[in-house]
Amino acid sequence: MARIRGGLFVEIVSMAVDTLRSNKLRSALTVLGVVIGITSIVGMTSLIRGFQESVYDLFREIGPTTIFVSKFSFASVTSGKTFQDLIMRPNITPQDAEAIERDCPSVAIVDVQFGNGPGANVTAQVYYKGLKSKRVPVLGTTEKFPFIGQLNLENGRFFNSGEVQHRRPVVVLGQGPAKAVFPHTDPVGKVVRLGASQYTVVGVFAKRPSPGGLSAGQDDFVVIPHTRYQKQYGIRGFTVGRGELRPVTMAVVPSENATVKQAMEEIERVMRARHGLHLDQENDFDLGTQEAAIKVFDQITQAAVLALVVISSIALMVGGIGVMAIMMISVTDRTREIGVRKALGARRVEILWQFLLEAVFLTSLGGLLGIVFGSSLGLTIHWLSGFPVSLPWWSFAIGIGFSATIGIFFGLYPAFKAARLDPIEALRYE
Repeated sequence: MARIRGGLFVEIVSMAVDTLRSNKLRSALTVLGVVIGITSIVGMTSLIRGFQESVYDLFREIGPTTIFVSKFSFASVTSGKTFQDLIMRPNITPQDAEAIERDCPSVAIVDVQFGNGPGANVTAQVYYKGLKSKRVPVLGTTEKFPFIGQLNLENGRFFNSGEVQHRRPVVVLGQGPAKAVFPHTDPVGKVVRLGASQYTVVGVFAKRPSPGGLSAGQDDFVVIPHTRYQKQYGIRGFTVGRGELRPVTMAVVPSENATVKQAMEEIERVMRARHGLHLDQENDFDLGTQEAAIKVFDQITQAAVLALVVISSIALMVGGIGVMAIMMISVTDRTREIGVRKALGARRVEILWQFLLEAVFLTSLGGLLGIVFGSSLGLTIHWLSGFPVSLPWWSFAIGIGFSATIGIFFGLYPAFKAARLDPIEALRYE
């Protein structure tokens, strides 16, 4: 019995191939919708996944355990709180950083950052001997900044605690301004003009990961001691209604023997005490981590993939309707053949499987072609533009699964119709 079924399966596949060969144009038009749908799913998924991985690389640079303390963040904005309520919150201050460093035993590193938050962020051009950069953000930080973000230096060093304490005019350049004003020279030790003040270059950051391999300005920045920043630019932000926005945030790294949750609880306790909050009052500051940012980004990319699948399903539905149409025509054209097969002893279930497998063969072929074209589309875009791509195995599985499901769903009616034909009436059919 197993041999008969195995032989029947081989015969059905052979008949399906013969059907494709004898009706090449009709078969091509039938699977076209399936090919377009699967190509869209695989091709766009490869680009979305590639972009997602490049963004993850940027998040990893921040550090997996880094905690950010800010006046408000994207999480507060999306939680339904009004902008005016958020503006009225107290600003983050250097004294908050000192209190956390002093009163939180689970915290190893605290860095206060000026120009990296909501408020009047400072931008300036870097000048050197007639060359200048475009306007780039100016960040004021402590000497602990490289350890917070795990940023690497390409040349030189970062400024030290003595330079921070004495407000020394020293600067570390990002790759953008460094290449703009020192295209063929080592910047370390050179004196540049940052706005109206002169600064000595002590180091240059290494190139940072970029989302999608595209230039998103991730290397366009300069870093100076926060004490120097306050002296030159001040820390006042701009007023909105009765509130004030200052571009000040904190970045905190827990100690090695402490968990992120433990450190966050201690930070929350210190900040609530400093802001005089009662037990029944909610926080008037935000605590965020890399994981929270990744979760938000994952939700966005998952929604994009879902929307892509829904849109591509339209093409798959069109392809499925085409499969149903060609299978109905095939049943009509082969009515006499069905009658002969039944007269020779073929059962209904065998006729059913014959036509159902033909439909699945058609759509699966379209799925395979869609996978090839979709992968080629992603790789071609990567080759032409450098945009990162990722071809996960599950996108191929989705392509084959969708195409086979379309064949089963839209092939059932023609298969049932063929199986229910009366053999005597089928043999009389001309």
